Amino acid sequence: MDGLLIDSEPFWREAEQAVFAEVGVRLTDADCVQTMGLRVDEVVAYWAARRSWQGVPPERVAERIVQRVIEFVRSRGKEMAGAGRALSLCEGLGLRLGLASSSSPEIIDAVLDRLGFAGRFEVVRSAAHEARGKPHPDVYLSACAGLGIPPPDGVAFEDSPNGVRAARAAGMHCIAVPEHNLPGADLIASLANVVLPSLEALDGSHLRATPGGWRDDTAGGRG
Repeated sequence: MDGLLIDSEPFWREAEQAVFAEVGVRLTDADCVQTMGLRVDEVVAYWAARRSWQGVPPERVAERIVQRVIEFVRSRGKEMAGAGRALSLCEGLGLRLGLASSSSPEIIDAVLDRLGFAGRFEVVRSAAHEARGKPHPDVYLSACAGLGIPPPDGVAFEDSPNGVRAARAAGMHCIAVPEHNLPGADLIASLANVVLPSLEALDGSHLRATPGGWRDDTAGGRG
């Protein structure tokens, strides 16, 4: 969802940098990229282990970040290029849609409401309800279970190295649409089945299944 359906990764960086600055922790854009795709509690735990602070509990820091992101989504959220078209393409091919996000249910609701996508997903799963967040596969396995499909019969769309790791760990075919100039692009290309410059480039050839499931070309980096 974040960075794929909605251009929210800048919101996360802005919110993380502002809230962490309030407790005396200075983060750069490059710092934020390291935790891209993780649950917010895991982001806070990551920096608490490396740059400790006093006075504000980690859960409160996480809550403040979530509230900032929701505010940004509601006031400034914009659909990523090709997102609505990609949903329509999948629907036209008879594919069932699920959403598997590291974001909290509150942020998911705000995004779907802002974009008008609320009724388009049969299953919505948040990693906040899973034992482990991305790069572990739990949220993808939960989404596939909700759809009643084996993971190898599903295709995941991702934009971050941690997300691609999660999709592939679940055994899913993965189409990656990474942020431009994102560190970790080589890793994404090596793990994803297909890499696209944007969802505007998605077409039916990327969504063609074989009798044994989705085509898995281990060369990666195509598209």
